[in-house]
Amino acid sequence: MTTAKKPLVLIIMDGWGYSENPTDNAIMAANTPNLDKLWKEYPSTLISGSGMDVGLPDGQMGNSEVGHVNLGAGRIVYQDFTRITKDIADGEFQNNPALAKAVDSAKDAGKAVHIMGLASPGGVHSHVDHIKAMVDMAVARGAEQVYVHAFLDGRDTPPRSAENPLAELEAQLAESGKGRVASIIGRYFALDRDKRWDRVQACYELLTEGKAEFTATTAVEGLKAAYERDENDEFVKATAIVDANGQAATVNDGDAIIFMNFRADRAREITRAFVDTDFDGFERAKLPAYSDFVMLTQYAADIQASCAYPPTELVNVMGEWLQKHGKTQLRISETEKYAHVTFFYSGGREDEFEGEKRVLIPSPQVATYDLQPEMNSVLLTDKLVEAIESQEFDAIICNYPNGDMVGHTGVFEAAVKACEAVDTAIGRVTEALAKVGGECLITADHGNAEQMVDPNTGQAHTAHTSEPVPFIYFGRNAELAKQNGVLSDVAPTMLHLMGMEQPAEMTGQSIFKLV
Repeated sequence: MTTAKKPLVLIIMDGWGYSENPTDNAIMAANTPNLDKLWKEYPSTLISGSGMDVGLPDGQMGNSEVGHVNLGAGRIVYQDFTRITKDIADGEFQNNPALAKAVDSAKDAGKAVHIMGLASPGGVHSHVDHIKAMVDMAVARGAEQVYVHAFLDGRDTPPRSAENPLAELEAQLAESGKGRVASIIGRYFALDRDKRWDRVQACYELLTEGKAEFTATTAVEGLKAAYERDENDEFVKATAIVDANGQAATVNDGDAIIFMNFRADRAREITRAFVDTDFDGFERAKLPAYSDFVMLTQYAADIQASCAYPPTELVNVMGEWLQKHGKTQLRISETEKYAHVTFFYSGGREDEFEGEKRVLIPSPQVATYDLQPEMNSVLLTDKLVEAIESQEFDAIICNYPNGDMVGHTGVFEAAVKACEAVDTAIGRVTEALAKVGGECLITADHGNAEQMVDPNTGQAHTAHTSEPVPFIYFGRNAELAKQNGVLSDVAPTMLHLMGMEQPAEMTGQSIFKLV
């Protein structure tokens, strides 16, 4: 017979942020006696679920996917954009092996380094600051010829906003004395993703042959001429920026190419034109034998090119660590958040771990959840209490979707009822845990229901927020061990309460300490 377990339950109240402002705050307006008592009488604090604290750009509101990945990983999991930006700020970017190798291979052969990418502050496909950092790195490593091929935005930025980024790049390159912006072309051509190969061909031939409808002596001059032709940034036609002798700087044998877009979908076609041996999108009049082609991130697994920031595999996330120590675990939620407590909490893994069970409670079939704000919380709690009483599990991960799903409807009264339903559920859960000597941690993945109206527009606020989220411990005597916690501190806190070492990969710290 298996030993009866005293389970540790992690309750994730989805969309439950903390704000002192009572205006349009469904959480504050709700009658929540159970959570009020827990907050007052048990160890509790606020933790961050947004911005750089969860690996998102500074100031960006959190979301459920990112939140659950961080909750399960026990470390801040950086998205590509923030990973690269952080590396640049920390000085790590300068030593990136793939980028350093590409620059050195060209430099050692007396060849050029070509840096191409969307020269935009848009931050969706790329960031011009990353391109500038790459120019700095190439110059610092001794490259004598550095050419930037600037793809122009106008979709994720205003239609005519490329002048500043281009002027900054030209000033930077002029100061280095090592190169220039060598071409400009709109993203309509360079970054197609729908196999419109004639567009991609215009970009490819501009870079490899200097084939251009227009020439200019500076990028800014070339851009102004495009505006005169009534071409907005996105649609700027192939323009070669030529030297005093009227020569374009093209990709030649032995040169290195570095593609600075971090988002994959629009980077694939032009990359394949350069690297695929069996490419058939168009006839390549010139195929340079470049020394290296580097993708900033992995654009596709089957593209044969170097990669500066390969996908990170998350090792020793909470679920895997429990498996390695012979622990049992349950993941349970409604349909709306089932993927979050399974796939995302497991760091992007579909399969169950050994010793893991899953329970899916169907979300109610209603047009919008304001029509049934309690959703299926009663049945979800029935099953959760049953699992606690079975004493079969060491750890249970449960998500109540109400605050988020009803918060998204923008209906204030419904959001209040949603919060009250979650509070009722938590009362039942803590009662069941007390009977078996179990304990729980209560938190959220991001905010939502605490701001139901946009103060600027007066319209319903249906998005997430950047507010902190509660973190409460119900169980043994404990004290606060860490201020300014973040979501990635939750898994280490669980391990501390379970009396387990945390793996080296988990860099978070326990927020509570047993006394």
